[in-house]
Amino acid sequence: MKNKLFIPFIVLLLVILSACGSDSGTPASSTQNNQDTHNTQNADTTTVANPSEETITYQSEKGPVKVPAHPKRIVALTYAPNVLSLDVPLVGVDQWTNANPLFKDKLEGVTVVSEEDLETIIEQDPDLIIAGTEMKNLDKLGQIAPTVAFTWGKLDYLSQQLEIGKLLNKEQEAQAWIDDFKQRAEAIGSEIKATEGDDVSVSVFETDSAKNFYVFGNNWARGTEILYQAMGLKMPEKVEKDALGPGYFALSQEVLSDYAGDYIVLSRNSQADTAFMKTDIWKGIPAVKNGHVIEIDTEAATYSDPITLEYLLNIFKTGFLGDGSTD
Repeated sequence: MKNKLFIPFIVLLLVILSACGSDSGTPASSTQNNQDTHNTQNADTTTVANPSEETITYQSEKGPVKVPAHPKRIVALTYAPNVLSLDVPLVGVDQWTNANPLFKDKLEGVTVVSEEDLETIIEQDPDLIIAGTEMKNLDKLGQIAPTVAFTWGKLDYLSQQLEIGKLLNKEQEAQAWIDDFKQRAEAIGSEIKATEGDDVSVSVFETDSAKNFYVFGNNWARGTEILYQAMGLKMPEKVEKDALGPGYFALSQEVLSDYAGDYIVLSRNSQADTAFMKTDIWKGIPAVKNGHVIEIDTEAATYSDPITLEYLLNIFKTGFLGDGSTD
């Protein structure tokens, strides 16, 4: 039960924050954004008598930010799964991360927060806030705790994990996972090519009904980074033409075959309508005829963090190679 004296304090602090942020500009005015791939972190460490107050200077996109060297109470409004993968304590996460079945057990006792609900964020007493540059309350968040904002999609999926590692003073752990993941994924890709041929192709489709279909490029989650980047599998020509640039492309059921590779990864919700799978159009696709369809759960596949990537890598390994692969 919360201390009754804490409520007036929250009200007073919110009034102060509102006054401080009333003439604020857009999030772009904040100096607490993520760094470009060409920047490197200056991990200048400030040592104090209390180790819990030790800080490092993280080089964000627009300038240095002093953050805890060993954060204990992180509110992650974005990239929460990346934080989870590094075993750093979270006290607040966004609703999308909270709803993801992969993270359910890891988020017991963690509060769902949003950028608009400053009072709930204050109640978590964070020592670090991770946000997105598009968020409108960056200045107010920065009054609550050191706040670092990342631009979604500015970095590739592995560079983003490394940046989260730098921010959390866990760069070595992040780099070790990256090196190991790349080696394992490449090895599985080589094994697939040895079995199916160097030109074996794969398409990633998603459906949320019997009418709405999408095909994805090489960096739109759903395992696309694994298949095309890490494993080096081929993308069908029409997918490359229409989906590689924008990231995804909307399709009608009638043209699915034109975009289908030798294998299909089908992302769908377990409750979604499956009537399309009984149609002659679907059954007539060569990959479907050959039993080369690998299904994944959309709700568990919309991130590109280490936890999600490991989950999907295992699914793809079994889907392409069966349980008897040598890797």
